[in-house]
Amino acid sequence: MMLTILFIAFIVLVIFTLKYVFGSSGPNPFANDCREPLKEKVYDKKEKNKVLKQGFLASKVPDNLDAVIIGSGVGGLGLAVLLAKVGKKVLVLEQHGRAGGCCHTFTEKGFEFDVGIHYIGDLLDHKPFRCMLDQMTNGQLEWEKLENPFDHVILGPPENRRSYPIYSGSARFSEELKKRFPGEEKAIDEFLKLAKKTGRGVWVLALLKLCPLPLAKFLIHTGLVKRLSFFFKMAPRSLTEVVNELTENKDLRAVFTYIFGTYGNIPKDASFAMHSLLVTHYLSGAWYPKGGSSEIAYHMIPIIEKAGGAVLARAPVNRILFNNKNEACGVSVLKGQEEVHVHAPMVISNAGIFNTYEKLLPKELRAMPDVQKQLSMVKHGEGGLSIFVGLNGTKEELGLKANNYWIFAENNFDELVEKYMNEEREEASKKIPLLFVASPSAKDPSWEERSPGKSTLSLVSFAKYSWFEEWKDGKVTNRGDDYKELKQAFIDSALNVVMDVFPKITRDKIEYIDAGTPITNTHYIGAPEGEFYGVDHGMSRFSPEVSAAIRPQTPLKNLYLTGVSMPLYTNQRIKISTSSS
Repeated sequence: MMLTILFIAFIVLVIFTLKYVFGSSGPNPFANDCREPLKEKVYDKKEKNKVLKQGFLASKVPDNLDAVIIGSGVGGLGLAVLLAKVGKKVLVLEQHGRAGGCCHTFTEKGFEFDVGIHYIGDLLDHKPFRCMLDQMTNGQLEWEKLENPFDHVILGPPENRRSYPIYSGSARFSEELKKRFPGEEKAIDEFLKLAKKTGRGVWVLALLKLCPLPLAKFLIHTGLVKRLSFFFKMAPRSLTEVVNELTENKDLRAVFTYIFGTYGNIPKDASFAMHSLLVTHYLSGAWYPKGGSSEIAYHMIPIIEKAGGAVLARAPVNRILFNNKNEACGVSVLKGQEEVHVHAPMVISNAGIFNTYEKLLPKELRAMPDVQKQLSMVKHGEGGLSIFVGLNGTKEELGLKANNYWIFAENNFDELVEKYMNEEREEASKKIPLLFVASPSAKDPSWEERSPGKSTLSLVSFAKYSWFEEWKDGKVTNRGDDYKELKQAFIDSALNVVMDVFPKITRDKIEYIDAGTPITNTHYIGAPEGEFYGVDHGMSRFSPEVSAAIRPQTPLKNLYLTGVSMPLYTNQRIKISTSSS
């Protein structure tokens, strides 16, 4: 009887939620097909920089703004595009010298390097994600599919190295693993079944963020959330726990868990629910943007400008402005030693929850119990190390393909990473035990036309912020000899791994090499502790309580969050805020 009453109450509340979420919304940004015939690609850097590197001046700020967005990463730009498509005038402010966030590129010695995009899944033509990206770039962003297998998992030391290819396609994924792990057919089938079933329940996470908070609390406290969604049943279970129940084979456990580096938590700290989203995300394949990741911002910005908005770089926001009712009403931008106030009826922060609450709010608002409660629910993710390599030689000459390599010194990832991250920096720099290796140039069919006879590598691993923290206040281009020596030690360690796995790559082929450390991430993308993925994506992040509490709406009126602070970017409930603002 009680269950029946709860179910009826739930149906009533769902109807109310649908009305709340969609009933008061303004125009639909996807109402019309905005795709246009493909235009000629622009590869000239000066021409592209006219779009991507528009510097901030008070005179460039549009009048009568509908919203100002802090940060030009994909979360900020994407939301600005949606608002622009329904006629809203939006200003996006970027502290770095060019727009794009982790989708920006830089050039050194004739080599163009991507800083964040390595591969994206779920981009088959008929998939909603592909349709959305097409609409948000007017159909101008092209994608190149990676080879199949798209990933290679390399386990063990050089004298006992095992390679496991990861194929796209549900059937092919399973078939190929079964060939490599005879006798483990049941474990492989069960893993894929669990991943798919868990991933399908993610819609309830979105519901918790979009519905009124009282309804979200009702769903949680009555237990309906876990009845409705297998995602939340699996969220408190660690990846290690789940895969260890499936198989005793340590290499197979490693293959099931290898992709943890795409969200930054080792298997024992990772939620199986989070992991399932990545596994299923790549089941249909992996893609790379033709022309490099800067193409994403390059094709979004004109849409924002067409609606009267702007995207301005070199615009560090130093505080959010509030009126005497504690309602957000704009931002302050540092221009030299002066502050320029930009007013708008809505402020949307793509700067991350820590930067937004701890650096941009006035002291008295930062101390609000609701703000402090949200901060207590999250923690910083792990810091990251990126190494950029420019090589003389074509992809054929260097043995590079359009795929990725995940290289691990052993198959127990929990022990491997914990040991590495607990070491002193000098010891850690001698031997990097896990490394992601990819060649952006090999993935991009336009590369040979743009940079003939050259190739690039992107190497990525974890690194502790504390290893580099003592140099955080130094000049970014000159942090001193000790810092350079430590960076070089990590570079040499990573190169040893690369040259062992890719025998055609030798030191004499290297024309350019440099590394970005956690403090580099702080400087260029505003990551407070050099983290790649913003807040930590561990098990607590995906509890129903945290999912409901940290939502686009903040405790402060007219201030919203977007981007990495919102798992799965559930930003639609800013209504799209187009109706009557």
